[in-house]
Amino acid sequence: MWQQLAEYFELKVGSYSGHVNSLENQMRDIGPTWEKIVEKYKLVPTSLDQIASWWHTDSDLSRPFETFADMSKSRKLGFLDYQKSSESFIDVFDKLKEERFIPYV
Repeated sequence: MWQQLAEYFELKVGSYSGHVNSLENQMRDIGPTWEKIVEKYKLVPTSLDQIASWWHTDSDLSRPFETFADMSKSRKLGFLDYQKSSESFIDVFDKLKEERFIPYV
């Protein structure tokens, strides 16, 4: 999935360093840079913390174990529709672009 998301934003997938890199720490002082991006691309003036939750992303992506999900019970109960995770992300990114919350690449 990371390759698909990187291609969507025309980015290269970085290599895994072997240890968790906190996104919250990396993005700590990004506010002024985001303000410049908002101005440059004429985006809806929004604080980046209204768009992204770094601590939440860290909690999802830095678990030291794999997560398995079994959807068979839901399907037995009639929930038959599904969407690939990568498509869900891309749909959200498309909507954020359309509404001018993130720039078009």
